Amino acid sequence: MPDTPENDSPGNDVPQEIAGEAAAAEARDIAEVPAVELINTVAVHLLSAAAVKVGLADDPQEQTDLDEARKLITALAGLVTAAATEIGDHHARPLRDGLRSVQLAFREASTIQDAPGKGPGEKYTGPVN
Repeated sequence: MPDTPENDSPGNDVPQEIAGEAAAAEARDIAEVPAVELINTVAVHLLSAAAVKVGLADDPQEQTDLDEARKLITALAGLVTAAATEIGDHHARPLRDGLRSVQLAFREASTIQDAPGKGPGEKYTGPVN
């Protein structure tokens, strides 16, 4: 049996040293990114995914999934609400606007209406009209 490191698996062409160096480089890169930028990036990803799931994409018949949308919108609302004071109004305002838009789109797409204050993310944002 040939001598191979324990972490190597068949078909793994990346030596362990190089993989470790790549992980360290990625960690250094992420360490250099300002928190505001990271928060905005995560929020935009959540917002984009929520928009697709509420049917605001190219193929709403295939991509709409309100259960998934509810989870994404609630996560986005929690993030935006918690981070707003940290990232400042300049960054938080467009995120709040986008959040409100997907909350309203969810309400419009839903056949069964949530009670006021019970829609996705509304425990963080309050009722959305």
